[in-house]
Amino acid sequence: MKCTELPYKRPDIADICRQYREIAKAISEAADASEQLEQYKKAEALARHTSTQSALATIRHTVDTRDKFYEEENEFWDANSPALADANQAVARAMVESPFRAQLEEALGALTLEKMELDIKSQAPEVLDLMAEENALATEYQKLYASALIEFEGKKRTISELAAYKKHPDRAVRRAAYTAEGTWFDAHAAEFDELYDKLVKNRTQQARIMGYDNYVALGAIRMGRIGYTLDDMASVRAQIRRDVVPVVSHLKAMQHARTGVADPKLWDDVFQFPDGMAAPHGTPDEIMAAGKEMYHSLSPETSEFIDEMFEAECFDVLSKPGKAQGGYCTSLPEYKLPFIFSNFNGTADDVDVLTHEAGHAFADWIAARKDIPELLRNPGMESCEIHSMSMEFLTSDYYHLFYGEDTAKAMIAHAADSVYFLPYGSMVDEFQHIVYSNPDMTPAERNAAWAKLETEYRPWIDFGDLPFYGRGAGWQRQLHIYLYPFYYIDYCLAQVVALRFFAAWLEDKDDAWQRYLALVNKAGTLAYPQLVEAAGFGNPFADGFIAAAAEPVSAWVEKEEKLLK
Repeated sequence: MKCTELPYKRPDIADICRQYREIAKAISEAADASEQLEQYKKAEALARHTSTQSALATIRHTVDTRDKFYEEENEFWDANSPALADANQAVARAMVESPFRAQLEEALGALTLEKMELDIKSQAPEVLDLMAEENALATEYQKLYASALIEFEGKKRTISELAAYKKHPDRAVRRAAYTAEGTWFDAHAAEFDELYDKLVKNRTQQARIMGYDNYVALGAIRMGRIGYTLDDMASVRAQIRRDVVPVVSHLKAMQHARTGVADPKLWDDVFQFPDGMAAPHGTPDEIMAAGKEMYHSLSPETSEFIDEMFEAECFDVLSKPGKAQGGYCTSLPEYKLPFIFSNFNGTADDVDVLTHEAGHAFADWIAARKDIPELLRNPGMESCEIHSMSMEFLTSDYYHLFYGEDTAKAMIAHAADSVYFLPYGSMVDEFQHIVYSNPDMTPAERNAAWAKLETEYRPWIDFGDLPFYGRGAGWQRQLHIYLYPFYYIDYCLAQVVALRFFAAWLEDKDDAWQRYLALVNKAGTLAYPQLVEAAGFGNPFADGFIAAAAEPVSAWVEKEEKLLK
């Protein structure tokens, strides 16, 4: 059956909550661990069903935010998912409080119970209404963002479509694209500021009701961070400022010399080659066909995976009016299928969909076929991003299928961008720590905080007189800041590991792939630090770990650039 044909039916939330509480009661009254495990299997089946229906509603809403039926279904899930999660937590409480916990840990893994404990800490009945309101505000942001149709070169374009012009060889076109985008955001500044202000205050109120000083600690709990602390994450940001910002400054100087830009501005920041950026060749259908060929060749596992994805048409990748921005991979657990959503725009971003998002999808597909608890099918988000970001590098041998004679340029740009990302990702995280530690900041104060961080993390960028960006509001383009607080540092935690995988791939391709496959096959049975150590890279929070990831790739970029001349 095709993904578009999968049946959707709004579930009876009250009945599902009742079932969860009955299961929780049965677990509490069970005579032994065996009986508790049988009841827990019922809870897992219930979770698979509700998760699948929720994912179908999300997919169909984001594919067309103008569809009234799925807009209402999305609002239904926004309003009811907190209550559903609360009922599910009753099962978790019964499990972690079991007198047979040792036997449960032996059967399910200690990490499963640890994840349950963290989940219990993530919400309380007293904040369910606030969580529903938070969901509604996040949806409002998505709708506002998706409504953008910007007049540019005689045609109304989405923000995703405009992205291609930001990499145009003509500098004036690049500047015009940034200006057009910034003008639209400035026209809606009050709406974006109001939405974020409501979200910050909402989340802060939730945290205080639950006994936290602010949302920072609660945000870490909701991100499911296990095996490391907020201090460890602060160390990562400090290492990036100390060790990566100078590396990127050097690479940027090389880039601007290469492109001949004497006074680089923001509109020159992503433009890496004087004759234009490497763009994938062919139509969207041809790009998708190349992706299928790539995964057929990569390994027997990826070959089987991609065939199932294409057979079930688990993709929606074309940019179109009314479609939500960005890209994601989600899971349909009842069908053991992932789904990939994106917005093709004719740039290298389109290839990233078939490497990054397909990396997520491949890991989800592998985990769905394992006989492990549902909670161990996925690791933390920082480890899920290892799956995707590393796949971007481990498919490098197949770039020629997309880029032809521009393959070398594409590989250089991708490697350089991966290092460039680290300061930006860290800046997004530090910005959120500042905002949630000071929830009463005004919009102007938030913009000033962002502008200051820009000077610390990306000192090579001059914003000139651009609207929107010039006033320090560029953070409002980053949907994670609105929708997924404290998620963005996960990309940094994963990127440093992906860079290590790339360095390993340069040394021994087969060995790097087997190490990656072994990591994916562990699914969520290990926490992030243990997964990284199991892959042979050591402690990811050790001083010098990030420099050891960024510097070899920077040296490779410099070497490969000389071969282009």
